[in-house]
This record gives sequence, structure tokens and C-alpha cells, in this order.
Amino acid sequence: MDNPHYNRIKAVLAEKNKTGTWLSEQMGRNIGTVSRWMTNKVQPSVEQLYDIAKHLDVDVRELLVASK
Repeated sequence: MDNPHYNRIKAVLAEKNKTGTWLSEQMGRNIGTVSRWMTNKVQPSVEQLYDIAKHLDVDVRELLVASK
């Protein structure tokens, strides 16, 4: 079964020339957690999405896959 993609964290990191390691260091999170967010195996909370957006200097909506 295919994993549905809800977030674009990996794509936005690439657009900003940043890595998952960089994001984990900025947020004080384990790299494994960030990796699971990037692969859509686990979804960050709304609060965490806002924190990610702050560190990447993007609108939080850019981190989500559009529903339509």
C-alpha cells in the first residue's frame, strides 16, 4: 500500500537548499523524527508545522500538499 503524502517538507527543504539534519538541529529534534516527517511516514503536529515554516521562512501552507 502506498503512503499518502500530506506534507512537502522534503521538497521545501530542497528548494531552500537545506537538509533534514539542518532542520533537526534548528528544531532540537532527533534526525530520525525529521526523517519520518520528510518521508511522510509520520506527520508533524500543527504546532511543529508552524515551527518548521518559521525555520524555513515560508508560509505554513507551502508545507502541505493541496487537497485539490
